[in-house]
Amino acid sequence: MRLIYEAEPDIVFLDIHMRGESGFDLLEKVEAAFKVIFVTAFDAYAIRAFEVNALDYLLKPINPERLSRAIARLFEKPATQEEKVRKLEYGDRLFLILDDERSRFLKVNTIELIKGAGDYSEVLTSDGQKILAPKPLREWEERLPEKYFSRIHRSIIINLEYVDKVERWFNRAYRVHLRDLSEPLIMSRRYAARLKLKYG
Repeated sequence: MRLIYEAEPDIVFLDIHMRGESGFDLLEKVEAAFKVIFVTAFDAYAIRAFEVNALDYLLKPINPERLSRAIARLFEKPATQEEKVRKLEYGDRLFLILDDERSRFLKVNTIELIKGAGDYSEVLTSDGQKILAPKPLREWEERLPEKYFSRIHRSIIINLEYVDKVERWFNRAYRVHLRDLSEPLIMSRRYAARLKLKYG
């Protein structure tokens, strides 16, 4: 913490497990402005890392090419409207390049739920897979077919085809039960109003 205040860095490479506290604890105490790239041996904290607006999340042992890409992201500019790609159809296959050097095809109609966290998102599929994708929630919302997908929370998009039931909850909010999730999701009255306006 002392070094951060003395050096006033532009970027901090931060471990998660440290002596006496975690990297998340440190961020709560420091008010200086800098970007964070987490460097850790554990992949279980990725979603939380992007919820605190981390620029990237590197797993040990560090791959030099992966590190180079993380640093390059410091200088990236947001995509222009012209650079955005086309809308997806429900039967499409989406080619995803993942951050662990793998790539895969993802069928749009198997996406059940997407949770956003900064520039990343966690995709839950109908066969129980969880995929951490370097794609922000706003990009999913722009590309997914509106007939099937809807945002029910500022950080959650669901596939309406997988909704089992919707029930009223407190303060005019709703609980949304998805087919393959044991715990319901909360939809605020704001997003419920949007959904009603959209589908009647």
